[in-house]
Amino acid sequence: MTTQLQCQPIKDSIGAIITGVDLNELNDEILADIKQALLKHQVIFFRNQNLQTPSQVALAKSFGSLHIHPVFPTIDGIPEVIVLDSHETDLRDNELWHTDVTFSKTPPLGCVLRAVKIPPTGGDTFWASGTAAFAALPGDIQEKIKPLTAMHDIRLSFPKERFGGVSEEERQKLEEIYRKNPPVSHPVVRTHPETGEPILFVSEGFTSHINELPEDEGKKLLDFLTQHATKEEFHLRWQWQEGDVAIWDNRCTQHKALFDYGDAHRIMHRATINGDEPYFAA
Repeated sequence: MTTQLQCQPIKDSIGAIITGVDLNELNDEILADIKQALLKHQVIFFRNQNLQTPSQVALAKSFGSLHIHPVFPTIDGIPEVIVLDSHETDLRDNELWHTDVTFSKTPPLGCVLRAVKIPPTGGDTFWASGTAAFAALPGDIQEKIKPLTAMHDIRLSFPKERFGGVSEEERQKLEEIYRKNPPVSHPVVRTHPETGEPILFVSEGFTSHINELPEDEGKKLLDFLTQHATKEEFHLRWQWQEGDVAIWDNRCTQHKALFDYGDAHRIMHRATINGDEPYFAA
């Protein structure tokens, strides 16, 4: 790193803690170091930040244009920042391992998440490296899955029975979201557009089935891959403190947040960066 930033890796496979920076006061040199650290470690954390919403938006926009989520509520007047409030939104499906918004043809590049309110205990988040998971697969399985594609479906993590509301108007709104976000196909192995590394790109949260295989064979393989992708050696667990900020590369990671805090209050604000269409470069 060329600036005052200091980087402490969490695991060889994924994660680092960055110190020596106030995310409200960034310049081009610091941003370049943050981006370099993100490419290397895939998810990076900053403690004790009093990150303001305009600064969060500016930080996220330094990576690219921002995504508007079709389901989650947002900050009034700032649609680029979604509000994950455990007292307002059913967040149980965040316990499913998932890569964000893979039900889109162009899933996000990454996200900037800040901890606004944290329960006294619980609510930890896990991130797993798809790069490390693919590299650890036996060679014959790597070759088998490289040409495969899989469907990703919004309905898996936003089911009608929990997100359809109680009124006909709310149910129709969710049906319209489904209509605007039909299932999409992505490669089972995608190539990172900046590092060139192969990534295992399936998750239990959104991946419904493998296109090229019979149903039973495809389900067996998909179950194996989703379980393999989240093994302990490929993932980390982050215990939040209020003021923490996490930035992750959504192209090569998946994550889940524990819903183990009962009626305690947890509020997170997330800015999501638009990405490109996944591809596999043979």
